[in-house]
Amino acid sequence: MEKLPFHETLIIIPTYNEIDNIERMINTIFELYPEVSLLIIEDGSPDGTANVVKEYQKKFKNLFMIERTGKQGLATAYTTGFKWALDRNYNYVFEMDCDFSHDPKQVKDLLTEATQNELVIGSRYIDGIRIINWPFHRLLLSYLASIYTRFITNIPVHDTTGGFKCFSRKALESLNLDNVISKGYIFQLELNYKVWSQGLRVKEVPIIFYERRDGQSKMGGGIVFEALFAVLKLRILNIFGKLN
Repeated sequence: MEKLPFHETLIIIPTYNEIDNIERMINTIFELYPEVSLLIIEDGSPDGTANVVKEYQKKFKNLFMIERTGKQGLATAYTTGFKWALDRNYNYVFEMDCDFSHDPKQVKDLLTEATQNELVIGSRYIDGIRIINWPFHRLLLSYLASIYTRFITNIPVHDTTGGFKCFSRKALESLNLDNVISKGYIFQLELNYKVWSQGLRVKEVPIIFYERRDGQSKMGGGIVFEALFAVLKLRILNIFGKLN
């Protein structure tokens, strides 16, 4: 089996009050993938998350952190990380949560496919529904939202809002990162849709999604309403050639 390009790979993890998870996540990532780089986008956590990262930077030379003032949101965290990655020599860039809802062991599965595709999405909805410990109403809402977004946009992706994914440099370079219209979790659909709309190769890989074990969920009620209207807006922009 050909060696995977971990030395060309950056994993971006946004954090806000992840003191229960950050130490274990850093250790797990570098135990599994010593050559990979890890970038923490830290939004001023009052619980001391940044201090833990700073201590571990003394141990791991491939651990980086961007500290921001206040909780600025998922979309701006990732776009900040993407720009940082593009300014350096990374060819594969991951989005990943800090709470172990995304299994670090599956990074290699996504990276394997990323060597042949521009965007690889860790999917909760192919080869069956693969979500552990979600209440039924939340599972149903998420699944119906996925069906709705596929119907409106025609994107051939089952998990349109999943947050575990790998972009190639080509995919990131195709995006106008200063023109991201969505916030929160619908940001994930926007990037998927923009990459796919440009004819780049998108692949889904089955993952198991685990509800967070430690810390508090960042999911808010406004996400559903944002999604309903944002999906329509994305489709209309694409029809008129103004998506990017």
